Amino acid sequence: MAFTNYLFLNMLSISQLYIYPIKSLGGIAVNTALITDRGLKNDRRFMVVDANGLFLTQRERPLMALLRTAIEADVLIVWHKDHQSDKLRLPLEPQPSLSVTTVKVWDDYCEAQYVSDEAAKWFSEKLNSPCRLLYMPESTKRKVDPVYAFNNDITSFSDGYPVLLIGQSSLDDLNGRMTEALPMDRFRPNIVMAGGKPFEEDSLEQFSVSGINFYGVKLCGRCVVTTINQQTGATGKEPLKTLATYRMANNKVYFGQNVLCGGEGLIRVGDSISIIKVKQALI
Repeated sequence: MAFTNYLFLNMLSISQLYIYPIKSLGGIAVNTALITDRGLKNDRRFMVVDANGLFLTQRERPLMALLRTAIEADVLIVWHKDHQSDKLRLPLEPQPSLSVTTVKVWDDYCEAQYVSDEAAKWFSEKLNSPCRLLYMPESTKRKVDPVYAFNNDITSFSDGYPVLLIGQSSLDDLNGRMTEALPMDRFRPNIVMAGGKPFEEDSLEQFSVSGINFYGVKLCGRCVVTTINQQTGATGKEPLKTLATYRMANNKVYFGQNVLCGGEGLIRVGDSISIIKVKQALI
């Protein structure tokens, strides 16, 4: 019986799935997700840029957390949490446009298309400065860092990798060290893993879900976005202050594992996660 209980407690499964249609805006909890060659379908295919074409995130604009997203059929809906009557509706896959530009996302340059004047006006009003909304078309193939790539892997407008995996046990461990517990939305994962021990995701080199292989390639270094309350936009010192006491290496604070996708297909909340290969954890 004790051995059976041990196996049950250490079974891994998907407990939550999230997509973020527009980089650094509010995410959407989903029950199923289609894994594509660049991550979860509809994840970070849009991005807001300023008048100089520089991409905007909550790092510089914490109040971007208050801009929420939803998907209805083939329409993307965007609104401000405190002004729900003023909603922007956009096609999930805008028509190809001649208005294409080259944008820089960290160290990567890639092509993107302007969405519309209507979207530019809406975001400029909500963020109180000139902005435009860009879309990554299928023709754009933004490659991940070749040091960690397996097969010319690509990603969308994510910070660098198609999928972010975090274990619920890891968040529980962190919250047990702080005076105030934080929700998972502070860390903006794509896949939340139930079961296992804290930070078990760090050691997952290869695993499968519904017959799709995934590869854990690099721990996720965390930034000030984790200190932003996703419900209010307020900033603070946690969780970086606490994480720095036990999750620091190479002068970075780590929480979560960046993952590459080795196939395409549907995954669902409740799906089991099968470990294929493990590695030595960095921390």
